[in-house]
Amino acid sequence: MFIGKYNKSVIVTYIGIISAILGMFLSTEGNMSYAMICLIISGICDLFDGKIARMCKRDEEEKEFGKQLDSLADVFLFLGLPCVIGMKLFTEIPSYLSIIVLILYVLAGVIRLAWFNIIADKDGPVKYFVGMPVAYIALLTPIIYALNLVVKFTYINYVYLIIYAAFAFLFILNVKIPKPKGIWYGIFSLLAIVVVTMILIMG
Repeated sequence: MFIGKYNKSVIVTYIGIISAILGMFLSTEGNMSYAMICLIISGICDLFDGKIARMCKRDEEEKEFGKQLDSLADVFLFLGLPCVIGMKLFTEIPSYLSIIVLILYVLAGVIRLAWFNIIADKDGPVKYFVGMPVAYIALLTPIIYALNLVVKFTYINYVYLIIYAAFAFLFILNVKIPKPKGIWYGIFSLLAIVVVTMILIMG
């Protein structure tokens, strides 16, 4: 009846997309704490969606659909949502500066994702990333947000601005970054739980 795939191999990616859309809405409403939690959830979904998909029995069409879906989802999860969040984080900063940084962030992120797809198709299974993965924004920004709830950094708006600018640069920097595996899944998950707990308590 419908086009697309709706089995368990892609459900985690769909959850990540839903979380990103919800995060955008919460951010525009000024509910930054829950928007950050949505960003973290999106990051966790992206961390495990491939692992879960590979555990499922899939035909070639389902594998290709999952690959395309994951790449498109990353645009929402780690470029669209952070961009909307950034619009709220960059208060008290000249508008032109915020616009420039957000444009560079999204543009560099799209270039990074397109380049990753080329490398993945050409070289087979990915053993390392070239350029900073866009998903890493889902970890660092919430960490800084949670720490700011406790410490209250001076000029926090500019701290966020520098982070976004740095990510834009690192997205397209020609440097190899090892792909997380094994224990790193547990470390990232534990860190996410700690940050979410801090935000819920302090936010």
